[in-house]
Amino acid sequence: MKNKENKREEILKNIQKVVVKVGTSTLTKEDGNLNVEKIKKIVLELSNLSDKGYDIVLVTSGAIGAGMGKLNMTERPKTLHEKQALASVGQVALTHLYQMLFHEYNKTMGQLLLTKGDFSDRRRYLNARNVCNTLLKNKIIPVINENDAVVSDEIKVGDNDTLSALVAGLIDADLLIILSDVQGLYNKNPQKYRDATLMEIVGDINEDIKNMAGGEGSKFGTGGMITKIIAAEMATKIGTHLVISSGENPQNITKIVEKENVGTLFVKKHKKISSKKYWLAYGTNKKGILTIDEGAESALYKGKSLLPVGIKSVEGAFNKGSVVKIENMKKEVIAMGISNYSSEEINLIKGQHSEDIENILGHKYADEAVHIDNVAKINKIV
Repeated sequence: MKNKENKREEILKNIQKVVVKVGTSTLTKEDGNLNVEKIKKIVLELSNLSDKGYDIVLVTSGAIGAGMGKLNMTERPKTLHEKQALASVGQVALTHLYQMLFHEYNKTMGQLLLTKGDFSDRRRYLNARNVCNTLLKNKIIPVINENDAVVSDEIKVGDNDTLSALVAGLIDADLLIILSDVQGLYNKNPQKYRDATLMEIVGDINEDIKNMAGGEGSKFGTGGMITKIIAAEMATKIGTHLVISSGENPQNITKIVEKENVGTLFVKKHKKISSKKYWLAYGTNKKGILTIDEGAESALYKGKSLLPVGIKSVEGAFNKGSVVKIENMKKEVIAMGISNYSSEEINLIKGQHSEDIENILGHKYADEAVHIDNVAKINKIV
């Protein structure tokens, strides 16, 4: 145990910015009502860490669950408008409670309700980043949730595990803590197998790790273990350590930050991708698809730009400057990138050499269809 704790001491040294995501199952009781005593303990832990000099951001679930409790509902509704109505009721109760509790510990909180659109649009993304960093600079604790009352499927992040990983990238967090109704990642389902063991440190998120993440979330939540593994994969690429732990004991927050051996620690990559490429890979709505040949795929992985000659086909309608998916001939998404040309223009120049672009289009913006500086590779990071 001592060696493991010493390992965490080394891995988690120099932690400053901490994002804590708290799931619906942690914040609500079985009937969906807010668990006020639990939330009060969570706020205490966050306030104490703030007093110790850490920059703290809270990503909170619970708006729909809180709405269910307020309206005495026992089953999560199925339709979008019913969920949005619940969220509009629950978000008020949730935020008011946080505000009162943080005030008890002489802390000021600021609320941000975000959607996928706030991450997709580069200006809105940078604005949200600046707002968060300004709040932290002034020792104000940002409390973030998805704007469930107005969000629609096409602009929905989907779950707050993913949202918390996007927020970690937004503020360049050092550590992301996801609290849930599980102790961490087990090598097999502990509810079915008595010999299941908790994985304490994960260095590489491979297919075996993903296969361990079975099961679904509770009736009040949206995410299961697989969404947490995806969040871990995202966060570790941007240079953020991630810990999945039980929210049953809110003191786990402080224990994790103080490097105790709690939950499952996913270790950040040594070679992180830039904030811009993280945004490209995970934050944006993709407007179209470029399918490329094997030569172009190899060139991308060697750090070279995507030229028109390597493009085999185009899907979707998009303008110059749009973010597109880049697929190989196996239809695997291998990268995201900002297109230098519209879909109509690429249809005309695909398979052609760069020196012929001007003759074909009557103009030329660049030799490259997508410049390597504007590419985020998915399957490999080189």
